[in-house]
Amino acid sequence: MRAVVQRVKSSKVEIDGKLISEIGNGLNVLLGICEGDTQEDIKYLRDKILNLRIFDEDGKMNLSLLDIKGELLIVSQFTLYGDCRKGRRPNFMKALGGEQSKILYIEFVKQCKEVLGEVKTGEFGEDMQVYIQNDGPVTLLLESK
Repeated sequence: MRAVVQRVKSSKVEIDGKLISEIGNGLNVLLGICEGDTQEDIKYLRDKILNLRIFDEDGKMNLSLLDIKGELLIVSQFTLYGDCRKGRRPNFMKALGGEQSKILYIEFVKQCKEVLGEVKTGEFGEDMQVYIQNDGPVTLLLESK
């Protein structure tokens, strides 16, 4: 699993101009799933994301999303596993698609909800517009493998 984690002041997802989800202060997570990802990958990334100390306290990144009681928006992003090393068109051979990917995405969201209570999401497999007001900017790339 691969996640682009951004510390945000706000973030929202729209589909066809309709607001689907919106958060204030917290984290926007773009989540990619690849072949071979398992429950262990889900648990690792969930724990890493929720406990990352990337929120400021006294001028230092010292607090986690849990510490600040921030919000979380998770958006599935198939293209995170696009391989652009050869040619001019991304190769998505490593990305897990379809129903298998959706099952792991839903499980990731479920496990985050078990810790946070409420989690906002986009809609799996849809063409979404994601608006991100990055705070800092702080953007991190996490991988479970």
